[in-house]
Amino acid sequence: MASDSIYTCTECGANLNLSASYLYPPDFFFEAGNKGTLSFSWVDGTKFRFEKEDKIRPFFETRNYWGIQRTRTKIKCNGCGRLVGHIYDDGPPMTDSPGQFHMGPSQVIPRAARYRFKTKALRASSSGT
Repeated sequence: MASDSIYTCTECGANLNLSASYLYPPDFFFEAGNKGTLSFSWVDGTKFRFEKEDKIRPFFETRNYWGIQRTRTKIKCNGCGRLVGHIYDDGPPMTDSPGQFHMGPSQVIPRAARYRFKTKALRASSSGT
């Protein structure tokens, strides 16, 4: 998807004001995965409704285990209320600390939010500029 793309909701056609300059590269590693999604480091909060979601999940029910308690926030289109993605806290570390015992960043180190959108919920079109 090109840098001058306009991302709209597939349900109602509302412009979601997502900027490709905040788009993570497709090969960027996230603990919660990135398959079939586009991830942004920032979004325009006026275009979405955010709903907190807490789930306690036994580890044996998840194939890619990344914690027993999963907290995430639903991202819904402000125009029609469709669920378009989730906010995860597995973005890049917010500090350049080498982590405990210099073994790399861990869950203890605060991480930036990642706005993960389902590709099926977005329609990209060229801005024509």
